[in-house]
Amino acid sequence: MNRMSVVWVRGELVQVSRGKGALVFMTLRDTKDDASFSVSMRASAFAKLDLEPQQGSEVVVQCKPTFWSRRGSLQLDAYDIRAVGIGDLLQRLERLKRTLFNEGLFNADRKRPLPFLPRTIGLICGRKSAAERDVIVNAEKRWPAVRFATREVAVQGVKAVAEVSEALRELDARGDVDVIIISRGGGSLEDLLPFSDESLVRLAAAARTPIVSAIGHEVDTPLLDLVADYRASTPTDAAKTVVPDIVVERTQLDEARRRAYSALTSRIDREKEALAAVRARPAFAEPHTMIESHAEVIDGAIASARASVTIALERARERVKALADQARALSPLHTLERGYAVVQGTDGSALTHPSEAPEGARLSIRLAGGRVSATSLGEE
Repeated sequence: MNRMSVVWVRGELVQVSRGKGALVFMTLRDTKDDASFSVSMRASAFAKLDLEPQQGSEVVVQCKPTFWSRRGSLQLDAYDIRAVGIGDLLQRLERLKRTLFNEGLFNADRKRPLPFLPRTIGLICGRKSAAERDVIVNAEKRWPAVRFATREVAVQGVKAVAEVSEALRELDARGDVDVIIISRGGGSLEDLLPFSDESLVRLAAAARTPIVSAIGHEVDTPLLDLVADYRASTPTDAAKTVVPDIVVERTQLDEARRRAYSALTSRIDREKEALAAVRARPAFAEPHTMIESHAEVIDGAIASARASVTIALERARERVKALADQARALSPLHTLERGYAVVQGTDGSALTHPSEAPEGARLSIRLAGGRVSATSLGEE
């Protein structure tokens, strides 16, 4: 047995144990017969494999059998491990997953928030499926007025990708659909494979409408889950995610109303207290008292002003009289009133010497009471 050359052994990995040592230990089971082998591989070689062996993977192992006579057991010393069947499928999915990840399609900052209360929910599901019933029933329990635009499609098999994609395009183009749920129940890896199809995954990533993925059970993770805006563990979880609970919302609304009423009542009470404090001030409580005190001041000011004006007028009157008397004393008319006269020639000039009035000259004599005309008889 120990002289056997390197062989390829095909089987299913049922256990993979990676310790801190230099070896990785695995158990390889024959998928047809009830037999299994222990497999060991150097950790350095294991790390360089093109795939990451996982439990459930069907693989072919390049190895050299070693028989331990003391324990009576056969062990396979592995040099290479390659995927076949489901293992090869998982390997392809892992490569696609890495590609989409590197493109940023799984980034959290790409994911859009779900609407609080969608007008219409788009639902893509299997025909007459339990997933459809779970979503609709649970959503209507939470919000009875909820509306659905349901598209029943093939959710496994060769038509699944095309029908799901067409339904997604149609619902995404509708203006009244605010969120889209893509849902189906659990199944095998092959059953869920359409929801890891690259074209469908990229279509979902490019959709303008937020998408909720509810595919399989919680342990299932198709690639659609990773690009969706929200990944629901089950169809029921999807229903609870996309619509609020009307009972909870009513309770919260009642509580908000109560808090608002309490806050408003407290504000009104505070304003009433402030108004009462203002009204208690003397200016508002007994306004006539302040008016009366000011009225006395005003009356005194008026009396004082009147006295001042009277005195000022009397003084002005006396001043005017004195100025009038002074002007009268200096006025030529005052002199005329004492019996004097002013003799003027024909040119209106006052005469001051007899020579200015020769015999026969026409004269105008101004008296206090008027004028008289005269003719000069010459100098005496």
